[in-house]
Amino acid sequence: MNFLTSTSSNLAQRRFELSNEEATVTLANTLAEQVKQAIVIYLEGDLGAGKTTFSRGFIQGLGHSGKVKSPTYTLVEPYELVSWKIYHFDLYRLSDPEELEFMGIRDYFADDCICLIEWPDKGAGLLASADLHISIEYTQAGRTLLMQAQSQKGLDLLNALAN
Repeated sequence: MNFLTSTSSNLAQRRFELSNEEATVTLANTLAEQVKQAIVIYLEGDLGAGKTTFSRGFIQGLGHSGKVKSPTYTLVEPYELVSWKIYHFDLYRLSDPEELEFMGIRDYFADDCICLIEWPDKGAGLLASADLHISIEYTQAGRTLLMQAQSQKGLDLLNALAN
C-alpha cells in the first residue's frame, strides 16, 4: 500500500502514518475487506481526529453504498447489508452509561453484527470487549493510526491486513 507506512515490532499491533482523509478511508476499506466474522472495534482519538472518517470508509468497504452519517446525536446508526448488521456508535454525548442499558446495548453484539464504537470509555462496563482497538492521533504529516488486537478475532484481522 503506497498511501501509508506501516511498522510493527509486535504482531498484535500495527501503526499507520496517514497523509490525508483519502488515506484514512482507503485503509478502512482495506481492513473491512478482510472481515470474515462479527467484530467489535473501539475508536479513540480527539475530536476531529478521523474516527468517523475511518468508520465511513470501513462501512463502505463492507459494501454499504449510501451515505454514512455521524451518530453524534442519535448514539447509534444502523446499516443492514446482506451479510452483516453494522452498528456505528458515537458515545461522545452520552451522559450516563446506564442509558446504554435502556437502549438494549447487549442486543447489538450478536454473531451477525459488526460494531464500531467511538468514545468507548463513555460506555465503560456496559460494552462488549473490543476485538480491535484503534487510536487516531494528529501529527504534522497528517494522522497516526494505531491498531491493537484485543482478541484472537482482532489478531486474525491484523494478520489478514498484513498479507
